[in-house]
Amino acid sequence: QVQLVESGGGLVQAGGSLRLSCAASGLTFSRYRMGWFRQAPGKERDFVASISRQGVNTYYSDSVKGRFTISRDNAKNTVFLQMNSLKPEDTAVYYCAAENSAQSNRAEAYDYWGQGTQVTVSS
Repeated sequence: QVQLVESGGGLVQAGGSLRLSCAASGLTFSRYRMGWFRQAPGKERDFVASISRQGVNTYYSDSVKGRFTISRDNAKNTVFLQMNSLKPEDTAVYYCAAENSAQSNRAEAYDYWGQGTQVTVSS
């Protein structure tokens, strides 16, 4: 059974930082591209970042480029999202997801999802 478990969310002031983690089990982690998405209340689930199987290639939405960094540790089956210079508009539930086809920023392309972790940025 595949499980993706996010952690590291919380409440932070604008300008602060958080590091999200997503621990994967039940799949061959290194065969999956990993992504982070977020969903604010009343809005669609939006792409944030993704990383290739060996971590060589990374992709970001324009809204987080230069502030967020995605990385992975295949030995620990974990993907990370370092979030710096946080803004109130970054407030959302953050989800990690796994997919084993071509790189995509579409949620529909991802096969497995975590339950999400809440990130709240106060102004």
